[in-house]
Order: sequence, then structure tokens, then C-alpha cells
Amino acid sequence: MKILVIGPSWVGDMMMSQSLYRTLKARYPQAIIDVMAPAWCRPLLARMPEVNEAIAMPLGHGALALGERRRLGHSLRNKGYDRAYVLPNSFKSALVPFFAGISQRVGWRGEMRYGLLNDIRVLDKPAFPLMVQRYVALGYDKSQITSAKDLPQPLLWPKLSVTEDEQTRLCNLFSLDRTRPIIGFCPGAEFGPAKRWPHYHYATLAGKLIDSGYQVVLFGSAKDREAGNDILAMLTPSQQDWCRNLAGDTQLEQAVILLSACQGVVTNDSGLMHIAAALGRPLVALYGPSSPDFTPPLSHHAKVIRLIEGYLKVRKGDGAEGYHQSLIDITPDSVLSALTDLLTSSKDN
Repeated sequence: MKILVIGPSWVGDMMMSQSLYRTLKARYPQAIIDVMAPAWCRPLLARMPEVNEAIAMPLGHGALALGERRRLGHSLRNKGYDRAYVLPNSFKSALVPFFAGISQRVGWRGEMRYGLLNDIRVLDKPAFPLMVQRYVALGYDKSQITSAKDLPQPLLWPKLSVTEDEQTRLCNLFSLDRTRPIIGFCPGAEFGPAKRWPHYHYATLAGKLIDSGYQVVLFGSAKDREAGNDILAMLTPSQQDWCRNLAGDTQLEQAVILLSACQGVVTNDSGLMHIAAALGRPLVALYGPSSPDFTPPLSHHAKVIRLIEGYLKVRKGDGAEGYHQSLIDITPDSVLSALTDLLTSSKDN
């Protein structure tokens, strides 16, 4: 069987989609699974042994480009795909498998995709509360799985691996002294300050960790560089010697390898959180308006801290600098306590 998956366009969603690939490979060991996704996904897909080939989606997020999608679909007709799984819910995401003439096209109904999908599922959201459950459910016949309770347990969560040699090479490249254990911070979040733990809390926690013998490395995109610099600026000169702001300096592949070298990770609700979870790093995940009830870190080595309930669709909080009060109220000491417990537990195991 040859399978094409139309993958998600966000880091966290891409990581969670690996649970579907792992499920399909477990059910059909001889299956060949290709994933079409934005080119930036390639470093993640390359570390998923279930994926045969990452096919770049050349069209930007949000672009209909009907003619281009038709040409792209036609270019895949000679690949011999038997089945396609369409993970995004948009109308346009179902066009390529349709134009490719793939005989079985599976996905949730989404934006009224009757005709484009011929194995269409109507989502009962309360029956599948987690995104990962919705992905995995597509890997089974719809008559078998009517709710998450019908899914075989345990789910095959995302799993990435990195070699010791890769860690050593990257730590040397970025001049990280591994005589001190590394704690990774991921202080950014895609949708603005309301999802971010305040930089001054990160700085307080960094100072406590550095004073107790750790070094701290800050990860993120170029957009997170300023937040990282704000954290650094609040440390003493001697503490700054053991804190590196790599936000914007690493490619995604490099960030994956360096996160794997961390003894623990403290992170906002972000794509890097899902990568750290898939790497099995002990992590403390800090949530505010967004909810872990839908996209939690999929790891037995994670601790979620959240002081409110429900989902609040806000991009900027009412607190100073746009932070949300529920995140302001999470104290550095409470995060340090949770992280310490996780690190102790990981040593015991």
C-alpha cells in the first residue's frame, strides 16, 4: 500500500500528526507513507522513521491557487498512491489528492469537502477531545471508531531520536559547555504575548537555575530574539555567562538536536514544546488562555501548569506588556519545584 498524507502547516500539529504515521505503520507494516507539507517540515519528517518521503508543498499557507494545485496533483498521478489522508480541515488542502486521482481520500468533513473526499468523517468534537485522537482515528475504518474510547490504547505518541554524536557536534558548534547540564527555555509563542510566561519570570527562574549549577539556553525563532534578550538583560553579569540566547540563530534541525541535549525544558504552549515532548525531555509546559485540553504535550515526562479553565481566544492580555494575568500568576518558584520533581524522577528512572 502506498499512502499520501497532506500534512499540517504548524510545528506542533506536524509533531502530533506523527501519531497517525506510527499507527498506519503499525497496522500496515509494508505501507509506504509520503507526507506533503511545507518545506520547513522536512527536518521533522526526516526524523520520523515511518515517513518514506517528505514532499514539499510549494504553495503558501492560505493560498487557493487552484491551477497550481491541479498541476501538483497531476504530477503525483504516476506515484501509484492507493490512499490519501488529508489532515488540515480546509477545502484547498483536499484538492491535491483529488486531482492526483487517488482512489481513497480520507479526512474529516471540514470546509464542506464532499466530493473531494470520498471517505469523509463527520467530527463529533466532544467524542474526540484531543487533536491527536482526531488524527489517529483517521487511520481506522470509520465504522470501527466512533469516539476516542474506541481507539486502541495506548496511543502511539510522537517520538523523535537524536544521537549522542549529533548532540556533541551541535553543542561544540554553538560553544555550549556540557560540563554544566543544560536547561532549555522556549519563551516564545506563535500568537502573541498572551500565550507567553513573562520574560521577568523566565529571568528569575534562569538566575535560580544558574546559581544552582545549570546553564540555560533560550530557543525560538527570530521573532523571539527580543524576548530572549529581555531575559538576559535581567541577569547579573556572572549569570549571563551561563545563559545563551539562540533564538533566531538555529535552524529547526539544529534546535531539535540541541533540545535533545537539554536535561529539562521550560516552555510556553508552542511548537517547540511538542518537539521537546517527542524527544522525551522532562518539561514544564506553561499555559494561559490556550488550553491543554486539546493539544497537551504528549509525554509521560511533562508537567502542565495552568491556573484557569476553558479556552480564551485572546492575542494580547490585560497585563503589562500584553501578558495574560493567568500566566503572570504562575510563580518562578512553582515552576522550579515542578521542574525539580521531573528532573529527580528522570534520574530515578
